Amino acid sequence: MKVVLDTNVLISGIFFGGPPLEILGAWKDGRIELLISNEVLDEYQRVAWKLAEKLSDVDVERILQIIRDHSILVSTSGVSVAVCSDPDDDKFIECAIAGNADVIVSGDRHLLEIGMYESTPIITPRAFLDQFLGQ
Repeated sequence: MKVVLDTNVLISGIFFGGPPLEILGAWKDGRIELLISNEVLDEYQRVAWKLAEKLSDVDVERILQIIRDHSILVSTSGVSVAVCSDPDDDKFIECAIAGNADVIVSGDRHLLEIGMYESTPIITPRAFLDQFLGQ
């Protein structure tokens, strides 16, 4: 199953736990595939480093390297959407389109308001665990 995680889900999983951490565990166990684009990765890196300044007990570089090494990098060249009320969130939908994702997992209200783009659902981490991972 191909999944796009928005930044708040990834960062919450790394730094705080809860359902986002369970999703990262499913990725680690090979139950899901994580799709990223350069734009998504850039945001992951920017936000992770910013938070790491406050929470120094996390090896951010190691985690980012794991993401780079074990995710599927898709090119969003030629893919452009303008559907989110926050245009900065469109990159997650573009990544999902480019990678033929099964689902976008988000905690961002701008993405969640859309609910579905074409045939790709946009759901919360808890809903993802319940609906797709049976937890």
